[in-house]
Amino acid sequence: VHFLPPLPSLVHHKTKDMLLKATPKEQLKEQRQWSPYIDNGGTVLGVAPPGADFVVVAGDTRMSYGYSIASRNVTKTVQLTDKCVLASAGMQAERHTLHKVLKAKATMFENTHRKPMSAPSMAQCLSNTLYYKRFFPYYTFNVLAGLDEKGLGAVWGYDAIGSFERVPYVVTGSGSALATSILDNQVLFKTQPKNKRELKCAEVVELVKDVFTCISERDIYTGDSAEIYIITKDGVKKEMFALKKD
Repeated sequence: VHFLPPLPSLVHHKTKDMLLKATPKEQLKEQRQWSPYIDNGGTVLGVAPPGADFVVVAGDTRMSYGYSIASRNVTKTVQLTDKCVLASAGMQAERHTLHKVLKAKATMFENTHRKPMSAPSMAQCLSNTLYYKRFFPYYTFNVLAGLDEKGLGAVWGYDAIGSFERVPYVVTGSGSALATSILDNQVLFKTQPKNKRELKCAEVVELVKDVFTCISERDIYTGDSAEIYIITKDGVKKEMFALKKD
């Protein structure tokens, strides 16, 4: 009569055999991964000093892929109405689609109501559009700028799924960490409150140029040129500013 060994013994031998046949660790390092998203770099910002009747929004034109420059002349901005401009950093394909969708919604609103959508309404529309895609988001980080109902400059900053806030200034993209502290110092004078004063439009434009110059010196994903939009009660004015090409 043959007796089977106790169950724990069987488990022990089976486990030992499995360990001996396990895949070597060296072979586990090789993996296949794919992502629907890429980050094409670049920086966008908006500045509306408290109480100012203007707003400045800008974005660079470099499109990067890793350590390569795919294009030196790809816009990150779109004018949605006569008093509202959107700038987006992140993935350029997603940016292009989002701008096309927002432009279509702005056009449909104007055709329906016989007037352009206001900047605060556009801010909420953008939030709704991003939140609608929250389960497969637009890989963009947006800055919306325009004039509110009182004629004052307004800037809204967004995350990828539509959370937004009205702020005096906001920077998103690959150079955001390099620029935010400069704006803290020069717009709200957080580190020099005794020098606080009202900024004129020309001063803010020059400040934006200086910020992009500083970013392009240290961020390889920001450069070539910057598109600067100045929004006032008279409309939108666009200005190009040359940056580093390397």
